[in-house]
Amino acid sequence: MYILIELVGIFFFAVAGSLMAARRGFDLLGSVFLGGVCGLGGGVVRDLILNESPATFQHPIYFVPPVLAALCVYAFTPAVRKLHRLVQLFDAAGLGLFCMTGTLKALEHQFNPVTAILLGVITSVGGGLLRDVISNVTPDLFNPRDIYALAAMVGSTLTVLAWHLGVMNSLVGFGIGALAFAIRVASLRFGWSVPLAAGHWHRSTPTSPGHDGPQRHF
Repeated sequence: MYILIELVGIFFFAVAGSLMAARRGFDLLGSVFLGGVCGLGGGVVRDLILNESPATFQHPIYFVPPVLAALCVYAFTPAVRKLHRLVQLFDAAGLGLFCMTGTLKALEHQFNPVTAILLGVITSVGGGLLRDVISNVTPDLFNPRDIYALAAMVGSTLTVLAWHLGVMNSLVGFGIGALAFAIRVASLRFGWSVPLAAGHWHRSTPTSPGHDGPQRHF
């Protein structure tokens, strides 16, 4: 079941990567490569942090979803205009699954809850970050009008709670993944965001008596 969930998550992320490749005008081989980076990158980083050989290179089946994703994008998206929202939709689906699987793997390795949450977030955002860097676009992770990492953090935190309460199963896991997906999609729909790194300090200089000129804002 764990491998099946990971394969589905890889496929969703790989579709997002291949859609980005279509957007950027890459060829089919570039689509497979970018889909593979997006789908497998987070899991590889996770396994390296866990000091184990990446599962991607132990089980060749992990390379199947990126190839299928590239072929699907090639066959079913002849028009590649305005694909950004579609990229974000599939990216959100992959994020919802990977924040859960990454956290579970950390917990299985006896990591503490905080570290497990952090590893879940890294697993879910790592592939998308690599995809955007390679594509030479601003990563969604650093988009001030998005809550990319926050949605993953919510999913990872709920996974840790379910694990320690002893209620973690396939149904609960599906619900957690769906909630993280819904949070990300809702943030895109309604423009949710987190505060910027630097606060906006707004100060006006009042005009002197009898002065009708405009106020200056700093």
